[in-house]
Amino acid sequence: MVFKKITLIGTSPESFDAAADDAIDRAEETLQNVHWIEVDELGVEIASADDREYQAEVTVAFELEE
Repeated sequence: MVFKKITLIGTSPESFDAAADDAIDRAEETLQNVHWIEVDELGVEIASADDREYQAEVTVAFELEE
């Protein structure tokens, strides 16, 4: 098996968990053969957002097809 890893950043006005779920949901909708996801970094954007925007940077690993 061969895997590829990509980085996604999910966002949410609610929480870090919701931001990570946003990235995970998108990965599962658009990629095939997702095997695992690692949460790498958490952050909050306050400069250009009206309220806080929670961000979760995740690494998605998926198996490449033969």
